[in-house]
Formats: sequence, structure tokens, C-alpha cells
Amino acid sequence: MEQLLPVLLIVLAFVLLFILPARQRKKLALRQAAMQQVLQVGTPIMLTSGLYGKVAALQEASLDVEIAAGTVVRFARAAVLEVRTTADPPRDNPRSAGGGSVDLGKASDN
Repeated sequence: MEQLLPVLLIVLAFVLLFILPARQRKKLALRQAAMQQVLQVGTPIMLTSGLYGKVAALQEASLDVEIAAGTVVRFARAAVLEVRTTADPPRDNPRSAGGGSVDLGKASDN
């Protein structure tokens, strides 16, 4: 019985380190593939690089993204991180969140 314990621990470690993460990666890949299938021209997206834009054109393995008026760049479809409800990135205003502002006016000479 004592000889069986190390073998069981090795099997348990194998399952925890290899099998469970592989299942999670497979689920993530399926979600990513489903999201890529719903992309259409005009869909607002966010890329893995943090760029926000709208889909301008679709190819089999890539897509063109309009990131500004008249500025279109091509990315691999895998670079799409999420489909957004609007093309505008969320606005973080540090002043409204109680953050301090920095006065870059006159420097004091002491």
C-alpha cells in the first residue's frame, strides 16, 4: 500500500498539470472560434494589442480594421480579443475618480 501512494500522487499531479489546463484551453479556443465567426463588416472590436476599431473587410485568415477615419490596417483574425458594443474605448478620467492632478505650471525656486 505504501508503494502505491507515490504512484497515485504522480498520476494526480499529471492530471492537475496537464489534463485540466488542456480542457480550459480547448474551451477558450472554441469561444474564440465562435466569436470570429460572428465578425461582420462594421463590427466594433478590440484587438489583443489594445487597439479599438471597426471591421472594414474580412479575409479568410485576416481582417482589415479601421482604427481612425480613413486609416485601415490589416491584422490576423487571431488578434481579435473581443467584440465591443461600441467602437469607442472606455474613458478613464483620473480627475473624476478622485485622483490628484499635477500642476505643470511654474516651478518654485527654493
